Amino acid sequence: MNKQLLSACLLAGGLLLAGSANASLDLAKKNNCLACHSVDKKVVGPAFKDIASKYKGQNVQAKLEEKVKKGGAGSFGPVPMSPNPQVPDAEVKQLVKWVLAQ
Repeated sequence: MNKQLLSACLLAGGLLLAGSANASLDLAKKNNCLACHSVDKKVVGPAFKDIASKYKGQNVQAKLEEKVKKGGAGSFGPVPMSPNPQVPDAEVKQLVKWVLAQ
């Protein structure tokens, strides 16, 4: 593969990843996740980076999707997470995947 083609492929891949990250942050804003969470700082609930760190290497996608939909407490202290049944399942799946990738 020549250098120009390789460079173009790497640039396109980087833009797709950046676009995906921005889309997921926009999805978090749209669904009011940022009222209680932030990417890198504890607000009411834990930072998304802290969630990703706690569950790194674990198969918790479905567990966390359920927690987003139904709410929960105890994983990060006594403050409960409110249920979010209004968030479409496809968006919950995308949000949890994005949070775990932090």
